[in-house]
Amino acid sequence: MTFFNSFLGTAAATALCAGAAMADPALIFDLGGKFDKSFNEAAHKGAERWAEDTGNSYNEIELQSEAQREQALRRFAKAGNNPIVMTGFAFGSVLEEVAPDYPDTKFAIIDMVVDAPNVRSVVFNEHQGSYLVGILAAMASETGTVGFIGGMDIPLIRKFACGYVQGVKAADPDAEVIQNMTGSTPAAWNDPVKGGELAKAQISQGADVIYAAAGGTGVGVLQAAADENILSIGVDSNQNYMHPGEVLTSMVKRVDNAVYEAFDQGADLETGIKVMGLANDGVGYAVDRFNADLITEEMKTAVEKAKESIVSGEVIVHDYMSDGTCPVE
Repeated sequence: MTFFNSFLGTAAATALCAGAAMADPALIFDLGGKFDKSFNEAAHKGAERWAEDTGNSYNEIELQSEAQREQALRRFAKAGNNPIVMTGFAFGSVLEEVAPDYPDTKFAIIDMVVDAPNVRSVVFNEHQGSYLVGILAAMASETGTVGFIGGMDIPLIRKFACGYVQGVKAADPDAEVIQNMTGSTPAAWNDPVKGGELAKAQISQGADVIYAAAGGTGVGVLQAAADENILSIGVDSNQNYMHPGEVLTSMVKRVDNAVYEAFDQGADLETGIKVMGLANDGVGYAVDRFNADLITEEMKTAVEKAKESIVSGEVIVHDYMSDGTCPVE
């Protein structure tokens, strides 16, 4: 049973309450929608995989405004859905207020830490995965200039950028990395036109590989890169298929696994902080039939060696969010 925007209406709320005894889990997508081909879509795939594997159902909603965050959380909690999973740091302050009101309901938030006894906070080592794709970008570049385009200018996206720059510099200390953020409001996650414009501007400055960590905005980045015959790097979901032979790789962030695991544990969801990184396949880089010809053996050897070094602790990728700084630019 699935509920979309009409979920917030009376009729849908009544129907939801009728199925509350089943204690279905629920998933709340962030702005941008579940088919953003990136972060939200990864969450959707995890929920769908769980439903297919178990034969069970879940409820969901795609938000249309900031005001709906608290409404959706409270409606699902009152209806008895358990656990309730939400995608995105923007749910943090709302969850801090709502979670104490429903102590018997388990919540899971992705990309934010909320300190409450009934909350699981799932965070990712995006900087580690970004380091790996940075190595690939530097090795694939013919100009020695690569780009990064982020979505909303927040510490989390700076974390992606910083890891990427470190990887680029590890492979080519003389490489230049051009960086742009799309905006300072949530609209920055869903502006493919602006993403395309930023990509073209970077290309005019010599960038021939561009990494997009911008949600739905990244779709415009990848399109512009393909139009200009340069390489791009996708994010969160595997976006290699979007432009076969022109997306160098994707920094996959296994939001799907985070959602699947939360749904699978159900009302017995283990709370606290869960970190997903290279060591537990929480992040990585994608190689498939769409980009296999772009990744040489030399590149694969270099990136796998870097991965092993990070997992072993030999190489430490600086986490921008630890102190708000990046040691290389």
